[in-house]
Amino acid sequence: MGSELEGCTATGLEIRNCHSGPTSTKCPNCGLEFASNLAVVDHLNDQTHSCWNRESTYRLPIPPAFQRGDNNREEVTGQYHPKSGYIFGRGRNILQEMEDHDLDQKRRRAINPSYPFVDQAEWQLAEFLVQRLTQTDINKFLKLDWFKNRPRPSFKSADQLFGWIDALPSGPEWQSTTLEFTNYTTARPIKLIWRDGLEVVKDLFANPIFSNHMMYDPHIVTTGSEREYGEFFTANMAFDIQNNLPEGATMVPIILASDKTPVTCYRDLRRNITRMSGGLEMHPVFLTIANIQSEVRMKATAHAWRCVAFIPIPKFDVHADFQTLLHARLFHKCMDMIFAKCKVAARVGEYMSDSMGYIRHCFTPLVAYTADLPEAQLIACLIYDLCKRVDPWNVPLFQREAKALLLSGVHQPYWRDWPHADPSHFLPGELLHTCHKYFGDHPLKWCKEVVGEDELDARYKAHHKRVGTRHFGSGVSHINQMTCREHRDIERTIVATVAGAANTTPDFIHAIRFLTEFIYQAQSPVHTDSSIDAMVHSLHMFHTLKQAILDAGARRGKSGTIDNFLIPKMELFHSFAGSIRDLGGLIQYSADVTRNFTLQVVQILNRDETMRRFNLYTLLHSHGTPLVNAIAIEDNIVTETDPTLAWIARVLPGKQNRFHGPRPVRNHFLKGILSVEANAAFHVTISPDRKSLSITDLQSIYSLPNFGAVLMEYINDSSQNTPTTAWTCARDSVRTWNKFLVMPSQIVQAFPPSETFPMGNCDAVLVQLPGNDAIARKGQTLPHYLKDSPLLYVQYFQITATPTEDASAGMYRVKRIYHQDGTGRIFRPGSIIPLTAVTCAVELIPMYGSKMDRMINATNAMEICDEYYLNTFSDKEVFNTMHSGLM
Repeated sequence: MGSELEGCTATGLEIRNCHSGPTSTKCPNCGLEFASNLAVVDHLNDQTHSCWNRESTYRLPIPPAFQRGDNNREEVTGQYHPKSGYIFGRGRNILQEMEDHDLDQKRRRAINPSYPFVDQAEWQLAEFLVQRLTQTDINKFLKLDWFKNRPRPSFKSADQLFGWIDALPSGPEWQSTTLEFTNYTTARPIKLIWRDGLEVVKDLFANPIFSNHMMYDPHIVTTGSEREYGEFFTANMAFDIQNNLPEGATMVPIILASDKTPVTCYRDLRRNITRMSGGLEMHPVFLTIANIQSEVRMKATAHAWRCVAFIPIPKFDVHADFQTLLHARLFHKCMDMIFAKCKVAARVGEYMSDSMGYIRHCFTPLVAYTADLPEAQLIACLIYDLCKRVDPWNVPLFQREAKALLLSGVHQPYWRDWPHADPSHFLPGELLHTCHKYFGDHPLKWCKEVVGEDELDARYKAHHKRVGTRHFGSGVSHINQMTCREHRDIERTIVATVAGAANTTPDFIHAIRFLTEFIYQAQSPVHTDSSIDAMVHSLHMFHTLKQAILDAGARRGKSGTIDNFLIPKMELFHSFAGSIRDLGGLIQYSADVTRNFTLQVVQILNRDETMRRFNLYTLLHSHGTPLVNAIAIEDNIVTETDPTLAWIARVLPGKQNRFHGPRPVRNHFLKGILSVEANAAFHVTISPDRKSLSITDLQSIYSLPNFGAVLMEYINDSSQNTPTTAWTCARDSVRTWNKFLVMPSQIVQAFPPSETFPMGNCDAVLVQLPGNDAIARKGQTLPHYLKDSPLLYVQYFQITATPTEDASAGMYRVKRIYHQDGTGRIFRPGSIIPLTAVTCAVELIPMYGSKMDRMINATNAMEICDEYYLNTFSDKEVFNTMHSGLM
């Protein structure tokens, strides 16, 4: 393929409404016209006649990999690629381009940034009407008697309103192209709805919203003596591709995703109503760029993924055997059209403005494609010399020959002429389907077979209910169609739940545990060579122990017991280590985000995207704020936030309500407490659950008969037995809270007995008690945290076995601590600690034994059992802590 868009017509496939690309290009600095981009580069590099001032070369601040917290103990060093990311002059980002959209409108916006609307308030009304009402309802609204004595909006009808919206500056335009297969007819015309891929790339690359989250240079990150693999720009492939680009080039790596989806309903944008689809099936394709920090582009609210096409899935008038082959060829031809200019830019480069408005010489390689296994097989169709022996348009014969070679029959894959594109590299392990869906299809079924469905259900029903985690109150065996979210929830607890069950062996449990460890390790956002080796070791240990699964008869199919592990998804596990070193952490290529886009793609074609962009533009313009998102060197606290919200919060405090997104981690609510080590933040409501409670009443309500004695013991210990206050248990009161929040998302419960929970409802936490500095010296007043920070009443557990000592689940085992008083009464001793001593919430799962005592249920599991597993897999933070040796 040359610099022009070739392939608009092909033997057997006709495409209408094709357009040619440019045949020449201009220097972005001086405006002189040259025959190609390479000629422009030669001109700029000419030592005698270059128009480029090399003194003005500009680099953006350090990438996210080097932004570490103050408590980072290991030295972090980095090395940039020496010849990447040069600046070639000044351009304009997408918001600055909006100023040039229409000269007449530009003049009017100097006075009224909301033009063609009267003011910002009318624009808000218009936005609300378009998003919430149908055309008919808008017309009815504008004709209400309410407007007889009040000013009407400047738009007089729904048609006029929609016309104004459509006239606003917009992003890459959508277009419709009709395709035809020669000799193969369809019941309806084949229409491809699409946008030019390169235009979408430019739009993302020049979006100032992402200025604080962009990377332009490959860089090696080293922590201590180990290299890190996180973002794509820290991985091997980034350096390999950059080494093959001209000096000063900026790589704009393209990440694609798609998910063939049946649509039960869709939005009629013009009428803003929902219609039933009548069996419609669509194949949306999404695009993002690896320059945007992965933590940001993985959030749906960041709008870092863009829909670029809806590939049709027609029904051909042929035998059913050939439908799949023709659909596959149509898919690749559509992708050819959508990304034709991207392939040209990947080969010869394209000058683009970045988010700060600087011009860069950009190349657009395809580096990753997020897809499930069937779609990955659709994409990775390697044709050897089959086309030389068989006419590819003799479909029946070609298909027979292709099947003999285990090929799909696609003879023109879209990536064949895309520089640096290799399916063995750009199809990384996809965690959602390859790991979580695999877990539900196989390991969970093995456990059902061995433990028994009734026993497994009883154990899951008896799990303690924690806020924020799924409780399977009806068990897990009855659910026929599980989501990947449910698979993940079961992954968290499967090992501790089945440990010790009848018919299981230690090797069976350990095989399941090592497989679960592998899945957890693969999800780490940042890897080192050591962590990759540990992941590979977990997979190796599973293979070492997997015979126990076959010996237990757990592998079963429709025809009976299966004596092998020929599972395609399991084969993909062995590619994970190489993919991480080539592409960075696999979590950034998971289908979790794009899987949810199919619910909204038909709403964002043009109008919603236009309104969102115009909203930001008018807000900044009306306050005289520059349309360039200046790089902010924040304090070294990692934040999770919507990038639009972060920009508005920084330049226009108080205007954040315009852009709704997830609450930033650093916003510690109304009443926050920061732990001494600043490792965790805590939140309790301003109003306690009980504002004034005597010690006697507290002991009765919470069934804690020794609370008063424990509290006085804590006060005496804190003050080193020196009287510091007139407060006494006999006549004074306390305030109590039944829950608190460990930021960002762990809620810890401490509810008293009730009808629902006769023995109370309390969670487990991991604590790190303060050192001597936290105790008041003799003669000082009582420590301030007795007045300013809440205290916790806790009962401790004793560790009885470490993971290496536990022969069943390979986890920490803990048991209740009991004391006996002088009267022979057995009780559980308690203690009082500062709230800030809490490290995190943890999950305890009872050791059920070979057969679970049916007296155990979700309301008493934390009270009547004596021994528990400290669940290593309760969440990723706990898992990483357990495996880092910090415990």
